[in-house]
Amino acid sequence: MKLVIKIGSNLLASEEGLDGRSLSRLVADISEVHSMGHSVLVVSSGAIAAGMKKLGLKKRPQDIRHKQAAAAVGQSSLMWAYEKSFSKYDKKVAQVLLTRDAFGDRKRYINAKNTLLTLLDYNVIPIINENDTVAVDEIRFGDNDQLASMVAGLINADRLIILSDVEGLYTADPSKDKNAKLISKVEELTDDIINLARPTTGVHGTGGMYSKVLAAKRTLQYGIPVNIISGRKKGLIQRVIKGEEVGTEFIPSGKRVTARKGWIAFGARAKGSIVIDNGAKEAILKKGKSLLPSGIISVEGNFDAGDAVYCVDSSGKRLAKGLTNYSSEEIEKIKGLRTSEIEKALGYNYSDEVIHRDNLVVLEE
Repeated sequence: MKLVIKIGSNLLASEEGLDGRSLSRLVADISEVHSMGHSVLVVSSGAIAAGMKKLGLKKRPQDIRHKQAAAAVGQSSLMWAYEKSFSKYDKKVAQVLLTRDAFGDRKRYINAKNTLLTLLDYNVIPIINENDTVAVDEIRFGDNDQLASMVAGLINADRLIILSDVEGLYTADPSKDKNAKLISKVEELTDDIINLARPTTGVHGTGGMYSKVLAAKRTLQYGIPVNIISGRKKGLIQRVIKGEEVGTEFIPSGKRVTARKGWIAFGARAKGSIVIDNGAKEAILKKGKSLLPSGIISVEGNFDAGDAVYCVDSSGKRLAKGLTNYSSEEIEKIKGLRTSEIEKALGYNYSDEVIHRDNLVVLEE
C-alpha cells in the first residue's frame, strides 16, 4: 500500500522552534507503518516555523521574501531532525522540494513521479515540502494540504492521511460549541459538508480544516480515500491502516480518473478559456463528447496549441478543462464553424476536434 502522510506546522512547531518530542513520536508511528511493508511518503510543513526561531521572529512572516528567508534557514534543521529520528529505526529518508510548476509541465510531472517511485523502490521514505525559497505566488500550492493531495494523485497513492491538531471534521467548531460532534465518515462531499469548515490561519501554518477538506475533495476525484486524524495521539496511523474508525474518513464515490486526466485537471495550468454554447455543454457533460468548433462562442486569453484551457459557459462557470489542438488565434477564426469548414478557414486542418475527449476532463461542481 502506498501512503501519503501529511504533517502540518502546528504539530511540529513550538516556542523553541521545532518540537522534537512531537516529531519523534510521529516518526515512531510512521516507521512502524513502514515496517509493516507499506510504502510511505511524508509531506511535511515546518521549515518556516523552524527558521523563525533561528531568525528570532515572534510572528510568522507575511511577505514572500521573509518567508523564503525563514524557509531557507529552517529547511536544513527540519531535514536533519527527520534524518536523525528515522535513523533510530534504520529508515532511510530523502529530501524532495517541489514547486507548483513541477506539476504544470508534463515532462517535469512524469520525472517527479518517476523519482518518487524509484525512491520507494529503494525502500526510502521521501520527505516532501514546497520549495519555499524559490516559489513565488503564481507557482505556489497555497499550502501543504494541497501539495499532499497532488502528490497522492501523482504517485497513484492508496490513501492520503492528513495529520491535524484536531480529531477530524466536526459538525461545528468544538472549541466554541460543546455540542459539536465528530463526523466519522463522509461518503458524499457536499457543499454543506465543505461549509462546516472555515478558512483559518495560524502563527505557524497557513492551513486549517477548510484547506484539508478542499484537499480531500481533490484527492477523492483521483479515487483515493482520505483520513483526517489527530497527529497528537500515538498509534492512530496504524489504526487507520487496520481499518479502524479514527477521525474523519472521506470515501471516494465517483469513477477514478486516469493519471493523465488527473494531470490535466489538477496539474496543468490553464492559459485561457473557451466559451461554449448549450449544445456543446450538453455534449461534453452528458454525452462525453469532444469539443467541436461549432459549439464555441468566443475565446478568452492567449494560448497555443497543446496548452490547457477551461471550457466555460456564457456565465463564466468552469465546466471542463482540456488540452487544445488549436491556438486562441486559430479558434477565433473557426469558432461556430462545422468541422468540414476548418481547412477553408485556416488553410489546414490539424484536427476535427478543438479538444478531443481523451484530453478533456469534466470538472465537478
